[in-house]
Amino acid sequence: MADLRNYQARVAPGARADAAIDEGLRAYMLRVYNLMALGLAITGVAAFATAQLAMTNEAFAQVMYGSPLRWVVMLAPLGLVFFLSARIHKMSVSAAQTSFWVFAAVMGLSLSSIFLVFTGESVVRVFFITAASFGALSLWGYTTKRDLTGMGSFLFMGLIGLILAMIVNIFLASSALQFAISAIGVLIFAGLTAYDTQQIKEMYYEGDDAAVSGRKAIMGALRLYLDFINLFMFLLQFLGNRE
Repeated sequence: MADLRNYQARVAPGARADAAIDEGLRAYMLRVYNLMALGLAITGVAAFATAQLAMTNEAFAQVMYGSPLRWVVMLAPLGLVFFLSARIHKMSVSAAQTSFWVFAAVMGLSLSSIFLVFTGESVVRVFFITAASFGALSLWGYTTKRDLTGMGSFLFMGLIGLILAMIVNIFLASSALQFAISAIGVLIFAGLTAYDTQQIKEMYYEGDDAAVSGRKAIMGALRLYLDFINLFMFLLQFLGNRE
């Protein structure tokens, strides 16, 4: 009996530590998903409000979509992603979070034209299809025991090729190439959703202080946000009904 008590005393602290790690990991991942979801909500509101204003104000529509300002709006999200990625380790958590909200709002301005190109019903339908697909893929990435590191390298190379193909098609305007780009884009960002989820999970360390953990959560939310947005846009090319 004494040996049994000694054995229990030996394993109990480890079990408690594992439980604390699991609880901390769940809280960390929940924070990542909440930040991502709020970012998507900000983007959706900004996109819808901008499109509605453009539909009711011709002068505003001309400035947003028919003047050089459209290039600023289109490229600003990319600049903000690079800025946040490069500077986040020097920011406070509140400053990094505010930068993420600003990025999400600017992305909404950039995506507002989808409400002018596609029907509102199809945009909503594709959004929910994307949400269901993203949820399943992210859950798999979180729970799988398989190491997805190798897949990540392959997907990154595919992403570079996809970007180059999109640049080429700006000049070619080929519908066949656009179809191929959309199909490959869906596959790449489906894989990246699972890969990034696993990477974000492995970034968690129970010894991190609140600032480090907060910055990690924001960067994790940014990665998943970009996966969701890109998956949504490529699916919209397939399933969206145009106005």
